[in-house]
Amino acid sequence: MRMLLFPAIDLKEGKAVRLLQGRMEDSTVYAEDPVIVAKEFEKQGAEYLHMVDLNGAFSGKPMNDETIRRIVGSVSMKIQVGGGIRTMERITELLELGVERVILGTIAVKNPELVAEAARRYGKRVIVGIDAKDGLVAVQGWAETTEMRAVELGKAMKAVGIQTVVFTDISRDGMLQGPNIESTVQMAQETGLSVIASGGISTLDDLRNLQGEAQKGVSIEGAITGKALYSGAFTLQDALEAARGKTSGIGDGYLGQDQEVKES
Repeated sequence: MRMLLFPAIDLKEGKAVRLLQGRMEDSTVYAEDPVIVAKEFEKQGAEYLHMVDLNGAFSGKPMNDETIRRIVGSVSMKIQVGGGIRTMERITELLELGVERVILGTIAVKNPELVAEAARRYGKRVIVGIDAKDGLVAVQGWAETTEMRAVELGKAMKAVGIQTVVFTDISRDGMLQGPNIESTVQMAQETGLSVIASGGISTLDDLRNLQGEAQKGVSIEGAITGKALYSGAFTLQDALEAARGKTSGIGDGYLGQDQEVKES
């Protein structure tokens, strides 16, 4: 089974950033213009792109639509977008912008009826992001932890028509400590959902291990990687090969020679 790879672009005030364990105050700016990053990902072979509107995730109000629109218009990759999507109008707005899939997060807990309606209306184009800390669901841009277990939310989403979830172990996100493969496998096996693994991917072996679970028949659709790419832990080409269960030589890093990386 071919596992998909989703390089990630997190948007904050129009820039490409990465957060440490979801903390807005703990961010690193990687590119002033995310469109350049997206184009480079596509140039190096990416077919899919994962984007998060961080401002939307924390405030519930979209602030990066112009950047999203520019990226959608600049590449042919299939793009999934999450972050602060809490109304049917917002779902429709993003899909009409040309986004392939929207990722619903907080409203999966706060308003499951809306998720059910979105799934009825848009089918596979609506997926859910389940973010967990110590097995419990976190919402509001990870700022609030609930008493609901992640697997139970997964089962509830399956029951209302959702087919795919992005599962993130917050404790691993941005830490380059490896993904929580055990919890990812558990999510897939206990819910019957297709799972996209997110958080902590730091080596090609992490991708190979996830791909190995997919080969065993575990319903792992893909993996999202962000910080490891930006920090140069591995190249996008090698990550794509690892996700496909292949090995390759060393390629060029994702950043071009004229790219500037800034800390903030």
